[in-house]
Amino acid sequence: MMNSRIVIFLLAIGALAVWRLALYRKRHDDTIGVSTGSSRLQLSQLLLASFLTIFLELAVIRWIAVEVRIFAYIKNLALLVCFLGFGLGCALARGRVRWLTAANALLGLLIIVRWPWQGGRVLEGLSQALGAASDVEIWGAGKSWNWAHFTLAAAVASLLLFLITCIFVPLGQTVSRQIEAAPSPLHGYSWNLAGSLIGIVGFLGACRLMLSPTIWFGVGLAGFALLQSERRDRYLMASLIVPAALLLHDSATNDHFSIWSPYQQIEFTRIKLPDGEFVAANLFVNHVGYQYIVNLSPEFLARHPHVMGEPSEENHFNLPFRFGKATPSVLIVGAGAGNDAAAALRNGSRFVDAVEIDPAILALGKSQHPERPYDSAQVAVHLTDARNFLKRSQNRYDLILFGALDSHTQFSDYSNMRLDNFVYTLESFREARDHLAPDGVLYLKFQVNRPWMGERLLALLTQTFGKPPVMFRTNLTAFIPATCFVISSSNQVEKALAADPRLAELVARNRVAFASSSPVPVTTDDWPYLYQEGRWIPRTYFSVALLVILLGLALYWQIPEARGSTPSLFFLSMGAGFLLLETQAISRLALYFGTTWLVNAIAIGALLATLLLGNVMIELKPELWRRSWTVIGLLGSLLIAYLIPFRSISGSTRYVGSAVALTFAIPVFFAGLLFAEEFRITDSPSSALAANMLGAVCGGLLENLSLVVGMRALLPIYRPVRAVAVCGLGWRRFSSPAAVPLADST
Repeated sequence: MMNSRIVIFLLAIGALAVWRLALYRKRHDDTIGVSTGSSRLQLSQLLLASFLTIFLELAVIRWIAVEVRIFAYIKNLALLVCFLGFGLGCALARGRVRWLTAANALLGLLIIVRWPWQGGRVLEGLSQALGAASDVEIWGAGKSWNWAHFTLAAAVASLLLFLITCIFVPLGQTVSRQIEAAPSPLHGYSWNLAGSLIGIVGFLGACRLMLSPTIWFGVGLAGFALLQSERRDRYLMASLIVPAALLLHDSATNDHFSIWSPYQQIEFTRIKLPDGEFVAANLFVNHVGYQYIVNLSPEFLARHPHVMGEPSEENHFNLPFRFGKATPSVLIVGAGAGNDAAAALRNGSRFVDAVEIDPAILALGKSQHPERPYDSAQVAVHLTDARNFLKRSQNRYDLILFGALDSHTQFSDYSNMRLDNFVYTLESFREARDHLAPDGVLYLKFQVNRPWMGERLLALLTQTFGKPPVMFRTNLTAFIPATCFVISSSNQVEKALAADPRLAELVARNRVAFASSSPVPVTTDDWPYLYQEGRWIPRTYFSVALLVILLGLALYWQIPEARGSTPSLFFLSMGAGFLLLETQAISRLALYFGTTWLVNAIAIGALLATLLLGNVMIELKPELWRRSWTVIGLLGSLLIAYLIPFRSISGSTRYVGSAVALTFAIPVFFAGLLFAEEFRITDSPSSALAANMLGAVCGGLLENLSLVVGMRALLPIYRPVRAVAVCGLGWRRFSSPAAVPLADST
């Protein structure tokens, strides 16, 4: 497989060499895409560039998070440099459009990341060096900090971040030029928002269809080609799709293939016995071992009694059912490919609710699991996230099983929370407890790599049930241990141990305890950071934030106008505030509608649509919106959003979630009005957009404060950011030769 990848890689390099030769023969490779553009608005170019900006932004973030694992845990790192590149392009709107630089940067990024000779080890070492810390859990990263390794990793990461930045520069230039050429800046900005909405829908469709990065980046390069002013330039840019597709190609067979689900990349590898019989399948997520599909049917084990290396009743899939009552009703949270559901059927369960968030993993379970548990009429499959199911279900269960549910990726491109963060909170465990039948048992298994993580899970369950759980260690695989936590509101667990001496002996032999010198804070819906030891910003986050800041400063000083002026305080603060509000809205909506890719995309799209509505209102009736009333409406709606106790509101989750969405839409609408009114009369739309994007970078960095103060406290942080924007608005009015009163609407 590696040899075929090397051959394909060399073919890609050859195709790039031919492309460079074509540029040389063209004899104006430095001027490809240089056209300064028409002085009139070209709507198709504005829509296409706006579409490509958001589409490529989401594509780059998803792809780099898979190929370079540190980006999967600190995902807004890639988001911020995308903003940085677009903002730099806005500031350079009057200069040469840097299409060739962007094309070289994109192909250079693909070459570095897909380098077949030890490339995977280098990038894995980068993730380990940047992510090494004792106070945050990043899969595969060490606990000890090494300055030499970190410095080298930081240099490589800086190169990757710089290349990502360069990809978005010409898009920022094109969007800014077209907005400046529009009849009014606000008119152009409205079309920019419309194109961005189409970009979100486009990438949403690509995720829904589980298309691969070959398609994502092919769309990006095709869009680059269409934005060229000369026909030959279009052909040259479009020809880059060939080497890009070769670089992104992954070989596939019936026994080994990859799927790009809406959340992550999944690699499937079938494992067979020498006689060709299926024994197991290995699932990797983002190039890291995730779970197995195993055959534990009595018929298979009778033919191969030693293949599992342990007695069937001691296998960790069968163990949970020895603690509960006979013929139980079962809820499996994180059902995966079906191993736990198969165990439930083998152990005589009456019915099983299997909850899984990833449609690709669920599909693999339905098609590849040898015991076919999802075909059983006793198993009801629910494609949603755990919290959403717990909030909506009215069922009670004899056994609730948290099936080694952990995450290697984020649920949002705008925050650093993982998919499973809201599963392991105090509120979540209380909801699970309320779904237990009398004598019902909650069984949780988790790979505990840090003692403080085990102590946190222990504290969560102890606070939920008023007593500590039974804890012991078992094996997820022959190489990966798991810690099991078993608890019931009654004395069912104790009765099971007393009635089953072999089970009691197994638990006693593998009993585990956790202790630390200082208490570990429990996770809540407001502070859901399971993989972080305490309420502080880990050194890892500081380190990568510093990389973004240094890169931003270096690029900022490359702008001639920037060296003699400062960014607009108003537009800078509005960008920071909007990203903070967007993060807050997405995280709140996730609690009621689920942390699914669809909810995330709809939330972002709804916020952009609200901004677009604000633009339309200002364009149609600007005299109706006095600035003073807009500011009061913005600050007042923020206060209301902070004070409303949504958790205390009774009613269905859809009803409460809709109320949350409306509550957060109101301040977004007022912020959009304020932004639109100022953007309508700005002297330099390009500078305003550049400042806004730079502010978004600042907002992304400020979002890390939630690691200290919690999610809800982002709203009080948002208020002073908006206050700075209002001060900046007042300063603009005061310093402008044609200053008008703040309360004036014209």
